[in-house]
This record gives sequence, structure tokens and C-alpha cells, in this order.
Amino acid sequence: MSETTIDFAQLNGLELLRTAMATKDRPPFIGDLLGMEVDLLEHGKAVFALRTRPDFANPLGTTHGGICATLLDSVMGCAVHTTLEAGVGYTTLELKINYIRSAPTDGQRLTATGTTIHVGRTTATAEGRVVDEQGRLVAHATTTCVIFRGNR
Repeated sequence: MSETTIDFAQLNGLELLRTAMATKDRPPFIGDLLGMEVDLLEHGKAVFALRTRPDFANPLGTTHGGICATLLDSVMGCAVHTTLEAGVGYTTLELKINYIRSAPTDGQRLTATGTTIHVGRTTATAEGRVVDEQGRLVAHATTTCVIFRGNR
């Protein structure tokens, strides 16, 4: 019985993310730490969710804004990644978040959706929204990512 090795460098961004998330022994990512679930990955769009928990609390006892920031950075960045060719990378250059309402730390499911706005040669922009179980807006954001292509 032979083991198949996946050459991630040959996969486009969408294929890479789908394969990585489905691979049993994939490398860890920030989502593992927070308990993120990948609900959807398609060209230009990513949807992730997590359940709040007591150790996500800020000093006021509600979910820390960094949890939504991480969710938003993840879905917007992955939305950009889904549009990239094989061997092309990116990183967040700028992140702007508006917090609309607090979220309790009692196991509430927060769902974040990121969609691309523009993907160019050297930069990409995306927008994201986090909603609670009732569909109420918790936070929304925009990002600019820098794209790293091989030979320029």
C-alpha cells in the first residue's frame, strides 16, 4: 500500500484550501486554536464559524473583539486565497473592523463570511461580516492584502 503525497505548490488557492482542510494530518492553523469550522470555500468566498466560550472573554465578560478580528481576517484572507493561481501567496496588509454589538461567551455560534471585492496583480481587497445565531450583525470589516507572485 503506497501513501499519496499532495504537492500543495501545484494547487491553485481554492484547491489548496479545500485539500488542506480535508486532509486528516494537515498542519495546524489558528482556527484549530479557536475551534473554527469551515462551512464554505468557493471562488472569492469563505465562510467560517465558531462557538464562543468563557475563555474568549474580555474584562467585561463578553467575547473579546480579537475573536471577531481573527474570524474576519481568516475569512477575508481565505476569500482572496481562493482566487489565486498555484504558487501565488498573499498576506494581510491592512484590516479595518467595525464592532456593532457584543457577543456572549455562552457557546453562541458566530458565523463569518468573507468575499472578495477586487483581486489585482499586487493587491486584493475583501469585505467580511460576522453574524450571531439570530442573524444579527456583530462586526463587519474590510481588508487589503498584498499578493506575492513569482517573477514580476
